[in-house]
Amino acid sequence: MKAIEIRNKFLKFFEEHDHKIIPSAPLIPINDPSVLFTTAGMQPLVPYLLGEKHPGGKRIADYQKCVRTVDIDSVGDNRHLTYFEMLGNWSLGDYFKKEAIAMSYKFLTEELGIDPEKLSVTCFAGDADAPKDIEAFEAWKNAGIPEERIYFYGKEDNWWIAGEEGPCGPDTEMFLDTGKPACSENCQPSCNCGKYVEIWNNVFMEYYKSKDGIKKLEQKNVDTGLGLERMAMLLQKVETPFDTELFKPVMEELEKLEKIDDIKSRRIVAEHLRSSIMIIADGGRPSNIDRGYVLRRLIRRMTRHMSKLQIDLENISDLIDLTINNLNEMYPELQTKRDIIKNVIIEEKDKFIKTLGHGEKEFEKVINKLEQENKNVIDGKTIFKLYETYGFPPEITADLAQEKGYKIDLTEFDKLFKEHQEKSRQGSEQKFKGGLAEQSEQTIAYHTATHLLHEALREVLGDHVKQSGSNITTERLRFDFSHPEKMTPEQIKQVEDIVNEQIKRDLNVVSEEMPLEEAKKSGAIGLFENKYGDTVKVYTIGDFSKEICGGPHVKHTGELGHFKIKKEESSSAGIRRIKAILE
Repeated sequence: MKAIEIRNKFLKFFEEHDHKIIPSAPLIPINDPSVLFTTAGMQPLVPYLLGEKHPGGKRIADYQKCVRTVDIDSVGDNRHLTYFEMLGNWSLGDYFKKEAIAMSYKFLTEELGIDPEKLSVTCFAGDADAPKDIEAFEAWKNAGIPEERIYFYGKEDNWWIAGEEGPCGPDTEMFLDTGKPACSENCQPSCNCGKYVEIWNNVFMEYYKSKDGIKKLEQKNVDTGLGLERMAMLLQKVETPFDTELFKPVMEELEKLEKIDDIKSRRIVAEHLRSSIMIIADGGRPSNIDRGYVLRRLIRRMTRHMSKLQIDLENISDLIDLTINNLNEMYPELQTKRDIIKNVIIEEKDKFIKTLGHGEKEFEKVINKLEQENKNVIDGKTIFKLYETYGFPPEITADLAQEKGYKIDLTEFDKLFKEHQEKSRQGSEQKFKGGLAEQSEQTIAYHTATHLLHEALREVLGDHVKQSGSNITTERLRFDFSHPEKMTPEQIKQVEDIVNEQIKRDLNVVSEEMPLEEAKKSGAIGLFENKYGDTVKVYTIGDFSKEICGGPHVKHTGELGHFKIKKEESSSAGIRRIKAILE
């Protein structure tokens, strides 16, 4: 069964079970700007999981485009992907465990045709914070899973929470028996031996964790996630996602073009090319910071491995065409963005070739120094410096060292690299936490302030100003917008004064739901309204601002305090950036 068929079956099934199908949110988060990319299906729905009313109702389902960057360096093995698609269904204070589990079982066995005998599930074992999940256990028994294939695990396996604080609860996970031999007599889903593969999970958000402990939520939610690529792989009975139709045409073309046989490099090229295309199509552009840096890494790593395969880099254009054509059925919107995607990737490829040249020159300096010192080993610090400073991957250093008869010491490099990864991971976790759990009064205030800032910028600079991104923490807001030139001090002061005037007016912030077309006709700015479907939420701030947005917001502008712009600078070509605080 092809991936598109699985997706269509999923959406049709839940539509028939009274779920509103909503479109995928963009990969570049709009109203959850504390994360680099949309990393999970539930991420754009956080306000609604915390109690906001969703325009689509209490039952919704979708497919969500996702990018996770923590494991970029692991791509090339038989399972890791940077870009993936997550299928999800949600109950926002509607049905709960019994109904969710029954639907999951029915979809897997009847719609996908999975043999019930090959299904095992896990549930929460219970602890001091919450009891053993007997309700989920009984629901699975009633659905058709025998007791001997229902396992209980602790928080490390069957509990989900948004950061250190936030909504949380037990989850139940579904596993498919691949038919591989058991690793032992006690082989079970927790073994990670490859016999059992997780295919779906249902999170039951019935608790909220705060500094004071865990308490019951008034609104119980169900949050589910089914990885499309993994399910396609299992249903097609192939060993890796790269053997499915999602990658196979590109993998086969790379095999034809390569002069050096290296399946890991082929996988890296195919995966990073797909991920880069999807990110660029949703507005991402290479840069030296944040998501731009991630995109730059993907393109450069892809280019390096094309070189490693000894594939002429001029073939990148044809490989982009092949990838887009292969994804056409799933993402027809890529066709209209083909030229932009090509230009971005090829330009970045050309820049990297120059970077590679700089790195090679630095490598030669290292060799000359070793010759002077009569040494034949390149130490880990040097390898890491070449990697971190010049983007010179350690495998390139190793290749060049071998060619020149030098050894490399990767022990220290591995240590430094792991520290680097941990810092990156912690940064990602912090960003993820901010997106999910940081619904504090201060972040809500900053979010509301972006509406005032957006309208003030349009008044001062013109209607060409459009929001292109933002980032909100408890300390400040960052707002990116389209404008061709640096703002003058007078313009900055004027924007500040307008925002503060609206704060002093203590305007009411009113929310209402309406059809999308009606919202547009009413004058609401709807730059990103497509993520909410046919019915949208419109926030009106007095007579000053009207935007389509998911929230949350303050009730009156007088709650915001004094608005102060701290910095105005360039973000990228044609995009300016403002950093501001509320005092």
